[in-house]
This record gives sequence, structure tokens and C-alpha cells, in this order.
Amino acid sequence: MARTQVAIIGAGPSGLLLSQLLHQHGVDSVVLERRSREYVAGRIRAGVLEQGTVDLLVQANAGERMLNERLVHDGFALGFAGKSFRVDLRGLTGNAVSVYGQTEVTKDLMETRIAAGARLIFEAHDVSVEGFDRAHPTVHYSHGGRTHTLTCDFIAGCDGYHGVCRQSIPTEAIAELRAHLPFWLARDPGRRSTARARIDLFES
Repeated sequence: MARTQVAIIGAGPSGLLLSQLLHQHGVDSVVLERRSREYVAGRIRAGVLEQGTVDLLVQANAGERMLNERLVHDGFALGFAGKSFRVDLRGLTGNAVSVYGQTEVTKDLMETRIAAGARLIFEAHDVSVEGFDRAHPTVHYSHGGRTHTLTCDFIAGCDGYHGVCRQSIPTEAIAELRAHLPFWLARDPGRRSTARARIDLFES
């Protein structure tokens, strides 16, 4: 039976970044991902990073390529009822946002973790977790035609809303907080300027 301090379920940006930050603080982890490495590195996701995320990636030693290739936006324009006004992010907050694909963030984090000798297990199937309330919970999974059990001190569910971790938590232990907003935003794809992005505001 294998053992680690933190079992991380999901090798997306959150799981990989958590693994890297733990590594920097001397905490051992194993990352389990049901998809292949090629699939994870190739899936397309959104790509706008706030300054806090940029700073965290740099802190994690995974931000060098991002700093060189990102597009920086100082603000954006909101359009509503035939009118438009600009939101000056840098002027209001002192920070801008960076356009850099989540796909690229994932690649950078993956390469950083592999270079550090991380235990990343891709194509881990039939993952199940048990003992959330125990001192040493366990994770069961199949890989390479064999069944494995991983004992740990903590389980980090980074596999999304529909992932196995959330489904494994008793319903009575989950508290959901939701807010319904009477509008939604959509970016105008016709505007390609790196300095100005137009976002239209619609009533729902």
C-alpha cells in the first residue's frame, strides 16, 4: 500500500498548482488524473488571469513563459442600451489582467512538476475515496491493469463539480451558497485589441 501526505484528485491547473506549492513547502503529494497526459495538456479552456493568479504562478516557479507570452489588458468596456463605458482596471485597482490560456498554464505547471520528480498518475480509473473523517483516509484506483490503494493524511478534491470527490461527500455535509444575478456578460469577438476589450451587458 502506497502512502503520501496529500492525495490530489485531478491534474488540472488547481491540482497541479497545489502540488507545486506543497512541494515548495516540503509536503509530499500524489496527483491522480483519469485522463491521459496528452488530453489534459491539450484541452482548451478560458484564459484570463487576475494579478493574484499571475503572482502565485510566479511564486510557484511556473510563470516564466506566461510573463513572456501573455497579453496584458488594463481594462475593458461595458456596453448596455446603446451606450459604452470603460472600466479602468489598472486605475481602479492598480492591477491589470493577463490573457494567457489555461491550456498553457496547465502545460507550464505539468512541466514544472515533472521536472521536480512529482508523482503524477494519469489514466487512473475507478477512483474512489473513503474515510474523509478518519486520520488517514484512503484512495483506491486502477492503473496499468492493477488495483492500487493510496493512504494519505489529506485528500484534495481538485476534480471539479462533477468529480468523484464531491460525490463522495455526504449530502448533509455540503453547504451551497448561490446568488442569482439579473444580467450576464459576453465579450465582443470582433474586438481584438490587446489594450481594449468590449464586453456587452445583457439583462436576463
